[in-house]
Amino acid sequence: MGAGHHHGHGHHHHHHGHSHAEIGRENSRRLAFTLVLQVAYLVAEVVGGYLANSLALLADAGHMLSDVGALALSLFAIWIARRPATDRRTYGWYRTEILAALANAATLISISVYIFYEAWVRLRAPQPVEGMLVMWIAIGGLLVNGIGAAALHSGREHSLNIRGAWLHLLTDAFGNVGVIAGGILVWAFGWLWADPAVSILIGVLVIWSSWGLLRDSVGVLLEGTPAHIDVDAVRGALMEVPDVEEVHDLHVWTITSGLEALSCHVVVGGRDERRFSGEILADVHQVLQQRFGLHHLTVQIEPRGFQEPDCLAQGC
Repeated sequence: MGAGHHHGHGHHHHHHGHSHAEIGRENSRRLAFTLVLQVAYLVAEVVGGYLANSLALLADAGHMLSDVGALALSLFAIWIARRPATDRRTYGWYRTEILAALANAATLISISVYIFYEAWVRLRAPQPVEGMLVMWIAIGGLLVNGIGAAALHSGREHSLNIRGAWLHLLTDAFGNVGVIAGGILVWAFGWLWADPAVSILIGVLVIWSSWGLLRDSVGVLLEGTPAHIDVDAVRGALMEVPDVEEVHDLHVWTITSGLEALSCHVVVGGRDERRFSGEILADVHQVLQQRFGLHHLTVQIEPRGFQEPDCLAQGC
């Protein structure tokens, strides 16, 4: 038997890739629809904020501008992720989506820091605000964000990128609720501090919601094991395959949302040479696909006592 038996992706890869492309197309349609809504409303909010002399509305417009940037970035990422793999980029451009998610999370957090600063300045020196106008514009914003968030809701399970865009819209909707409440308080009671107080709450909310996105996207970029997969369980399941004596160099990582890959070396023993190669490999694939839903597999089968030559030299 040769040194190692490599097995590629096989039939499942194509099936899997197809569903991934379908999801991508559906997501881009939803993103494009949401983007158009947001751009239209952004203009309304800037004009309204200027007329009402409301820093809250202008700050919210700033947040909305980040939404528009986030949505455009997400759309671009989905488009570029569809580009075919090349010899230079063997995985294609899938990771662009994860980079977009990371950029979204980072933007959201930095916007929050700016909101805190602005709020602090305004709490020290409150400014007059057209409460009623602020309120109506924020209600319109709430509707726009609600429609957009509903459009992206189902796609967020499958894609970190969509989840980033969805979070932007959701935090923006909460922001609108805050601005509405602040507008009512300013209009009804003349409480000028309500405006900056509300923006602090919005900032806390934004940081809380984007932290998970930041953590997950960094996890993918650092080749971390997907959260729903227990490597010890995978190793245990492989050890249960007849004639498998040892499993080493086991790696599970995420290429992009919903696309996980695994590679490992499986040491086999046993007398039956025929069982040794093809059948064990088939068993290993079956276990990984059925029990863990892993389809991008690279499995190296090694006979007992096999040593990789360069490994001996380096003493690893």
